[in-house]
Amino acid sequence: MDKVDFPVGEVRRYLEPGPIVLVSSCWRERANVMTLGWQTVMAFSPSLVGCLISAANYSFELIHNSKECVINLPTTALADTVVRIGNTSGADIDKFREFGLDTGKAKRVKAPLIEACHANFECRLYDDALVDAYNFFIFEVVKAHVAPLPEHPETLHYKGNGVFMLSGPILNKKTLFRPGMR
Repeated sequence: MDKVDFPVGEVRRYLEPGPIVLVSSCWRERANVMTLGWQTVMAFSPSLVGCLISAANYSFELIHNSKECVINLPTTALADTVVRIGNTSGADIDKFREFGLDTGKAKRVKAPLIEACHANFECRLYDDALVDAYNFFIFEVVKAHVAPLPEHPETLHYKGNGVFMLSGPILNKKTLFRPGMR
């Protein structure tokens, strides 16, 4: 297969770690939601998720101070809303009201759940050692809420330059895995 040189600053188009999520936060009665594409699973038990949240983002302050958030998993039905949320700042508008997002009360954190999302993962800050240098938060998922159907929802994956890829067909290779592997 022939290949061409590619700008290293654009490798994210191939290496994005997972689906686009909406991160909701709350601190001192100020709530916000942001679009995030830079998160990664880091451990299974405890359930750890790493998130890169720019210090320039309004949510950074809320999350940094409250030490918690909710990672909400939208499906493709929310694609336009996901982009619009990412194009605005919670410092300027109430994004929940502006985009008609119904919220629910979380069980373990103060940040709201976004009801229209397929799943909601309540998170508490687990490790902030990389926040000052890299804006990288490591959260522990302390409560998870997931719609039972569809089992494999169609999610959005950002490819850069305003382009998204949709999750595709499921390929089951369980029989090839060694026992105990996930």
